[in-house]
This record gives sequence, C-alpha cells and structure tokens, in this order.
Amino acid sequence: MSPEFYSKLIPALLLLLLGVIEAFGGLYFDGKRTKNDYSIELISLVVLPIFIQPAIFIFTLFFMESFFPELTNYYINTHILWHILAFLVLDDMMQYWWHRLSHSSKLMWKLHRPHHLVEEMGGVVTYRNATLYYALMPGIWFSAMLVYLGMAYVYLFYLPIKLCVILLAHSETKWDRFLYKYTFLHPAAWIIERTISTPSTHFAHHGLTAEDGVSHPNGNYGNLLFLWDVIFGTAKITRKYPTKFGAWNRIKEPWYVQLMFPFIKSKNPNSELHKLINNSDYDPSTDFKDFDK
Repeated sequence: MSPEFYSKLIPALLLLLLGVIEAFGGLYFDGKRTKNDYSIELISLVVLPIFIQPAIFIFTLFFMESFFPELTNYYINTHILWHILAFLVLDDMMQYWWHRLSHSSKLMWKLHRPHHLVEEMGGVVTYRNATLYYALMPGIWFSAMLVYLGMAYVYLFYLPIKLCVILLAHSETKWDRFLYKYTFLHPAAWIIERTISTPSTHFAHHGLTAEDGVSHPNGNYGNLLFLWDVIFGTAKITRKYPTKFGAWNRIKEPWYVQLMFPFIKSKNPNSELHKLINNSDYDPSTDFKDFDK
C-alpha cells in the first residue's frame, strides 16, 4: 500500500478508536447531542477530507503547473527540516491566525460557530465548521503550494501527525491526565503542554465562559502547536477541564444553515446567521474579554 493510503488511514482509525472509547464511556448517549448535531458532525467528517481539501489541491496544482511550471519540485532537494518548518509556519501558524481571526471577526465567527455550538467535547467535534470556513482556510492552500514545490514527502507524515494531535485534543479520553497525576511526569508535562495542543488547553478554548477560571474561549487557538499561543500571548494553562461548553448564543439552526452559511441563512431573526452582516451582531472577542477577569 502507498504512503498516501497510510497518511489518510491513520487519522481515520484514530477517530474510529476514539469514537468507540467515548461511546462506551457514555458520551454520545447523554442527551446533549441532537440529531442536528450528529448531522453536522457526520457531514463535516466527509466534506473536508473528501471534497474541499482535494478540490483545493487539484485547483492549486493545476494553477501552479499552468503559470509556474518552472517551480515544479523546486525545493525537493532542500533539507527536510526546511520542509517541516515550511508546513509548521505556512500551515499550522497560519491556521492559528485564521482560528484567532474567527473569534474576533463577526463574519468569520459565523463560519466557525458550529465548532463551538456543541455542548460537549469529543473527537467528532474536530471538523465542525461551515464549509466556507475550510474552503477559504489559507493553510490548506499553502500546503498545496508546498506540495507542488517538492515537499510532498514531508506532508505525508506531517498531516496525519497534526490530525492525530488535534483529534486527541478534542477527545473526551483526556490523555494528558496521567501527565498531571504523577509528580515525576510534571517536567515532561510542562514541555508537552507548551508545545502541542492537549485536551486541557483545548478544552479550555471550548469552555462556555472564562468566569469559571478554567475556560479561555478568547485564546488557546493552537491546532498542532500550542507553541503559537505561548509566543503570541494567547495561552492559558490550568491543567484542569471546563465543565460547561458551548457558545453564547445557543440557537441551534438546522445543520444545512450552520454548514452552508452564508449561502443559506437562518429564518430566525434572533439568530446570528439571519444576515450576512448586521451592526447588532455579537462580537465574540469583546464578549470573551468581558469574561476574562
């Protein structure tokens, strides 16, 4: 089997494993998830990896080949560390800023809102975002360019590692608990929690309000690397987990509205998704800052 096959298989198997573990733990049978939530999660799991990402890669590779044929595999013989750094900066760091923008821009928040509307965590939460959120995500476009420039081999390893870290950061298995339980592991925990996203730091991002002293919805934006939060001053580390999750406005529009906004808008005038831009729209950044005490 090809490396491309394993690159896609590993995250899929991890997601399946986490789903089984979480299901046996009662996560999906506590009544907090509706049929609407399941629809959003299942559709999102299909749309991004099967449609959006391949479409972006096909278009980008075609465009580069048409207008910049001389750049084909231009960096293929450069050191592998430069390739790794390129993906960390142009994909992961760019996703940090894209994610951060989604919590400060009224319009971007509407595309990211499905990710936060669910009231509990779990591996399937990972891909919950409006279709346009991913279609415009700079990191995917930059990754396609880097592949064209000759960094495809590194991408085969980089992508599954990143996806596995993100899936685990959303999972109710809370793998990082054992790092905090034993004193002799605390030095390792200190390094790990400042390097990659962990359940503790990412659960804090999904917390309903910073008033609980644990949640940090206006920070902890990192995906693969939590280091970006440390560098850019948005990190909060408590080694605890919020008990309440969700978004300020809990109006749960139909799945097709949440995923297809702004192409399909909510019929509810009280919903954020009723209009593309409205001066009375909630500003998530301002609200989260009010919570930070």
